[in-house]
Amino acid sequence: MSSISHFNLNIRALCKEGRLKEALHVLFTTQKPPVDSSTYLHLLNTCVAKDALSEGKRIHSHINESGVTFTADTFLQNKVINLYDKCGSLVDARHVFDHMTEPDVFSWNMIIAAYKSHGFTHEALALFHKMLSTGVQPDGFTFATILPVCAKMGVLELATDMHQRIIESGILSDVVVTNALIDMYVKCGKIHKACDLFDKMLHPNVISWTTMVAGYVQNGLGRKAVDAFKQMQLGGVKPNSATFASVISACAKLGALEQGMEVQQRILKSGFFSHISVANALMDMYAKCGNIKKAQSLFDKMPRRDLVSWNTIISGYAQNWLAEKALKIFKQMRLTNLNPNSATFVSILPACAKFGAVEQGMEIHQRITKSGFLSEVVIANALVNMYAKCGIISKARRLFDKMRNANLVSWTAMIAGYAMHGCSKDALELFEQMKFYGHNPDHISLVCVLFACSHAGLVDEGCKYFSCMSDSYCITPTLDHYVCMVDLLGRAGYLQEALNFVVKMPVKLDVFVWLCLLSACRSEKNIRLGEFVATLLFELEYGHNAPYVLLSNIYAEAGRWADVKKVRKLMKDRGVKKIPGCSWIEVDKMVHAFCIGDRSHPQTQEIYAKLEILSWEMKAAGYIPDTRFVLNDVEEEDKEFLLCHHSEKLAITFGLLNMAAGTTIRVVKNLRVCRDCHTASKFISKIVAREIVVRDANRFHHFKHGQCSCGDYW
Repeated sequence: MSSISHFNLNIRALCKEGRLKEALHVLFTTQKPPVDSSTYLHLLNTCVAKDALSEGKRIHSHINESGVTFTADTFLQNKVINLYDKCGSLVDARHVFDHMTEPDVFSWNMIIAAYKSHGFTHEALALFHKMLSTGVQPDGFTFATILPVCAKMGVLELATDMHQRIIESGILSDVVVTNALIDMYVKCGKIHKACDLFDKMLHPNVISWTTMVAGYVQNGLGRKAVDAFKQMQLGGVKPNSATFASVISACAKLGALEQGMEVQQRILKSGFFSHISVANALMDMYAKCGNIKKAQSLFDKMPRRDLVSWNTIISGYAQNWLAEKALKIFKQMRLTNLNPNSATFVSILPACAKFGAVEQGMEIHQRITKSGFLSEVVIANALVNMYAKCGIISKARRLFDKMRNANLVSWTAMIAGYAMHGCSKDALELFEQMKFYGHNPDHISLVCVLFACSHAGLVDEGCKYFSCMSDSYCITPTLDHYVCMVDLLGRAGYLQEALNFVVKMPVKLDVFVWLCLLSACRSEKNIRLGEFVATLLFELEYGHNAPYVLLSNIYAEAGRWADVKKVRKLMKDRGVKKIPGCSWIEVDKMVHAFCIGDRSHPQTQEIYAKLEILSWEMKAAGYIPDTRFVLNDVEEEDKEFLLCHHSEKLAITFGLLNMAAGTTIRVVKNLRVCRDCHTASKFISKIVAREIVVRDANRFHHFKHGQCSCGDYW
């Protein structure tokens, strides 16, 4: 064997063993080595495998200096392009490509794929068109590369043009190309075109079926996704991990727990549970179907977890109104080496909003800023929503004003924030600004506008916005808009008008419509109409306690205790349980919960002692307990005792004991604040010279100097 052959074989052998350092030592220490192209290919491939960019550049320089006719060796040039692409140096890859005398179809494919993999979709498409202009004909790989680019851009005209080019090229029978075409139409929202292509395939493979199943899910056709999964198995095609993940997602969106569990059995038999994407999809399904315990069990059993796993369990708890648990899991995730992404923050911020955990929310805000995610509109929107729901509407507005790419969701979140805080004029002004800046309202933004009108008694304005929905905004009013209108009229005391409005509604009546009317009957003390509406709700077999409680309140205020007992008996006979009032307050980044008459807190004695002192101080200042809505026919003193221990009073008192003087006290309550607690909070704010912010089930109340921001209209 010649020394030349031995030299080249030695380098190749070292490359095959992954010993790049030694291979380079041999290459650079031999005097003028006659290296052949095959040896260079081995060296370049090893650099790619080891992501060794600097070593690759040295080899590239060696090729240029060695006398090898590099510019004439297209195959070797393509390998150098591939090296730079895979090692992340797109500039160097393009430099090599631009200096090629006659790039072939493989050269074009590589540079187009390089731009695609680095996220430069428009540049990849421009290169494709330049390739056509030079007369080089694309092959199946070219189309399989460029079609996902078209899919990402979502331009239908471009998709149609590509389809036609493929037909003209005669490669539509290539299953890889057809699969890419199907995926492109799916992502462009043209599922029917994807179906047409799929139905014409003679031998669809697992990728074909999986693309269709995933396509149905992406286009909101979960039932068809499940049906396609069944047909796939009947056709003898075995699902892969992506298929299982997609069909489980379909079950999650359908809320089809039983079908999802059947699919899980197939997953276990097929051995795909170890695939992290499948386990994540199963977790998400159980969470969305309300079985968060099963989701947690799956999470605990996972041998390894990625960021999606953590995001899924966090969002699962948040979706199931277990915000405190979501925050706890988020803290656990931070102890790992995983860094949160935008999906993590979008999942955890609503959990902060749920309990008004503004201290934790602000800490997360700082992490978002440091991580560079604040520029993402979805993150900024979540922050605006969080601050608004935590009671700091000014902070929400400052964030909103700094947004450079505010979209309709951004504007709607801010309008909704103003509406919740009773800043109705600000909400309506912002709505008009939104239209001025070219954002057409959707049904959600109009619900927010009607809500703002309702909670400020702006009847004329609300009626005006409702009446022009169809003509001005081309939006047909939905049930949500009708509910807002009934609430608007009812709150303003126009009971007869509200009832007439309900009778004439062109949509199917919903229990929430009648609940709004019943609530208005309570406010207006209209027993007759209240009984009529409550009876309708009872006949609908609505399992919630709200109609029973509202009717009981109406009777209690009128002193009709026998009727109160009848309603209670009806609740008991039907198995309807009253939802207990609960309030939450955050102190030192810890959320504390209180229920009515709660004595489970470690500071119970101090809380009740302080509350007794406050009660005496309030009475001295002119406070008279409002015992009309106490649903017990007991002595007045006992009624006062029951009122004194409502959850929001306990939470406020706890805040006074544990928060620095002058600090704003923020409380979240799950039910509508009662009139007595509303009055008491005004007195307390004046006595302790603090602002108290209470978010109840309907809106915010800012108590300051003995007044409330709602103007006693809620």
